[in-house]
Amino acid sequence: MKRILVVEDEDVIRDFEVINLKRSGYEVVDVPSGEEALQIFDRNPAYFDVAVLDVMMPGIDGFEVCRRIREKNSSIGIIMLTAKSQEMDKVNGLMIGADDYVTKPFSPSELVARVDALYRRVAMAAEKAAAPAPNEIKSGPFVLNTKSRTVSKNGKILELTQVEYQILEYFFNNPNTALGRQDILNKVWGEGYFGDVKIVDVNIRRLRMKLEDKPSEPEFLLTVWGYGYKWVQK
Repeated sequence: MKRILVVEDEDVIRDFEVINLKRSGYEVVDVPSGEEALQIFDRNPAYFDVAVLDVMMPGIDGFEVCRRIREKNSSIGIIMLTAKSQEMDKVNGLMIGADDYVTKPFSPSELVARVDALYRRVAMAAEKAAAPAPNEIKSGPFVLNTKSRTVSKNGKILELTQVEYQILEYFFNNPNTALGRQDILNKVWGEGYFGDVKIVDVNIRRLRMKLEDKPSEPEFLLTVWGYGYKWVQK
């Protein structure tokens, strides 16, 4: 069963989300506040496949819910619901661990498509992690393990989300090759992705903070100006 947690303080919007997600085959648990969301999540952090979090809620907001969920589960898919005018909400959500965002107002088809795409990535990651034979890709001080879907640096496991892992796996399989933003978007988010290519830039920034000794002066994950990014094999 595909399990999803919906956190939205506005009853009408929450009911709208729940109805459409249930119609698409999801088992939905919905709550009106961040406090209740964390109580449910903390009971079983591995239960849900995807969480849909509204940003603006009284009390514990969507950012804090996202941060706490991500601390306990690196594989769950997280989608933030943001207001159309709040560009920084999108960036902030991605920087603290969200995988995607949907801008209000949104249509049922857009919401379900985003959730479906994210669920497929989460499910695919789980299937690969269960594969019988481990496989490693080494690059300088980094080791990417395709069985456990982890990346280590100098023997220490890095805390990556599944989206970050997928981006890095794409680079490791194409070292010293300039990869366009649109290529990365298509590979990781899928060719039918509705959103902005800027989501790639935010995830690259987040990756550099985890990978590089000096994120502002990267050695491995370099910018190809006007085009995209390149992983330098050392």
